[in-house]
Amino acid sequence: MAMAMAAAANKAVAERSFCLLRQSLGLLRNLSAAASPPQATASGDAEKSKRKKKKNLFDVVQFLPKWGIGYKVAKSHWRDVSYEITKINLYKDGRHGKAWGIRYKAGVQVGDEPIKISGVNKRGWKYLKESDRKAQDLPKEREQITA
Repeated sequence: MAMAMAAAANKAVAERSFCLLRQSLGLLRNLSAAASPPQATASGDAEKSKRKKKKNLFDVVQFLPKWGIGYKVAKSHWRDVSYEITKINLYKDGRHGKAWGIRYKAGVQVGDEPIKISGVNKRGWKYLKESDRKAQDLPKEREQITA
């Protein structure tokens, strides 16, 4: 009988120690799991919010006079290719549509006829500031010619 009581006591001690071990491991798991993801997602959200969303053509030209007609634009990854906008057909939402323009390659006009600009709804467009100078200089030249 003494042996049975000793075995029962040993079993009770073993169960308690196992239970404590399991609780402490569970606590550690919960603490480590709860602490890591919020930090990871917070840093991930911070990185995403810092990264600017690239603009489509209509996002770029919406603040230019006459929706950018007469101004030069290009995709940010294009080398030496740009378009001078001649016509814009804007959809009702104001963020999508179609555009036509005269193509320039390495600063030289490729053709006289405006062609449809491809990829205007895709992101990654930029406004070329050199066209701003030309657009401002043109009215002055016209005034000098007429005078």
